[in-house]
Amino acid sequence: MARQGRSNPKPEKVCLVCDRTFTWRKKWANCWDDVKYCSERCRRRSSSADSDAADAS
Repeated sequence: MARQGRSNPKPEKVCLVCDRTFTWRKKWANCWDDVKYCSERCRRRSSSADSDAADAS
C-alpha cells in the first residue's frame, strides 16, 4: 500500500542571512516565532556581520 501525502504542509520561513527557505522542525515547536536563521552557521554569520558593521562606523 502506498503512503499518503501530507494533508497540511509544514510552515516555511526565509533565512535572514542566506535567503534560503527552511521548514518547521519539531525542536522549534515552542519558539517558531523567534526563529530567524536556517542554521547555526547563519546565526553566527549574522552576529559577526553586526559587529563588523559597528566597527566600520
